[in-house]
Parts: sequence; C-alpha cells; structure tokens
Amino acid sequence: MRRGAAIAAVAIALGVSGVGAYRLAPAAESAGWREIAWPFPRDGWPAGRAFRCDGACAGTELYVRAKRGFCNCDRGVADDDEVDRVADIDLISPRFAAVAPGEEVGLGEMRGRARRYDLDMLDDVRHAAIGIAVSRRCDLFVAAAQGRGEAGAVQRAALAFLETREMKVWATAALDGQ
Repeated sequence: MRRGAAIAAVAIALGVSGVGAYRLAPAAESAGWREIAWPFPRDGWPAGRAFRCDGACAGTELYVRAKRGFCNCDRGVADDDEVDRVADIDLISPRFAAVAPGEEVGLGEMRGRARRYDLDMLDDVRHAAIGIAVSRRCDLFVAAAQGRGEAGAVQRAALAFLETREMKVWATAALDGQ
C-alpha cells in the first residue's frame, strides 16, 4: 500500500511541476500520434515538438512550439495575416498559399485563428496544411500541420490532438517557460 501511495505522490509531483509534461503520455500515443524529432533548422525561436499520426490521420505531421513575448498583448491573434506570419507554415515549405479565410479557434483558455493552406513541396507533391496561432497574454502557441489528405481532415486531426490533456499541459508549461 505504501509503495502505491509513493508512486502516486511522485506522479502527482511530476505532473504539477510540468516535468512529466514533456513526454507524450500513453493515451495520446494510443490515439495514433507519436513524437518524432523536430525536423527544422534552428531559427530565432526555441525548437518545438513534432508528431506523426499513424492512426486514422496517417501521414499527417504536426509541429508545435511556444513563441513567448511575441504577441499583441491587447488583441492577441487578430487576423489572417498574423497567422500567415507566425504559424511556421513557411518552415514546412516556403511555397504556400492560403486557400480560404481563416477562422477563430480556441485551445483550452487560448484563443486565436486557424487557416488552411496548399503547400508545394520540394518533390512537387501538393500537401494540405493548417496553421494555428493562439495567444495567452503576450505569448503565442503555434502549430502547423501538413498531410496528403484534405485540408479539413488535417485541421480536424490537428485540433483534436491539440485538445488532448497531455498537449494542453505541455503547451501551458512551454508558455510558462518550463
């Protein structure tokens, strides 16, 4: 009994401290997503996390990271031009074009916008992509997802994964600088 209580206390302490938030929990892995290496070169922001879906959304990849101190503190993510600038779609391919106006989205307490894109990849294969930028105070949490499927399917898969408890905990910890 004491051993079980000690394990529970350690698990709670790791979860509260955010240390446990940096590993993908089995629940998210069972949903078909697995973490892969961050595929992009260093830039002005810390590297984020990258995931590949092997489940129903097979072939979709998702890249997420925090951009602390990079948001209009009063307005948050106000328009599609801002999503185009900050959502890291250009890391996937510099040849991207928005296919429709963006829409308002929320991830937990964060609010912002999502926008769909067509990507021309280096191997001349066209991919659908979604750029997401949400804010909390003066900080941004951005996500870019791409895949060979239809843009709406890529968006639904990305948003569903970002709404998991594990990703919400990690996003909060990343925005808090942990």
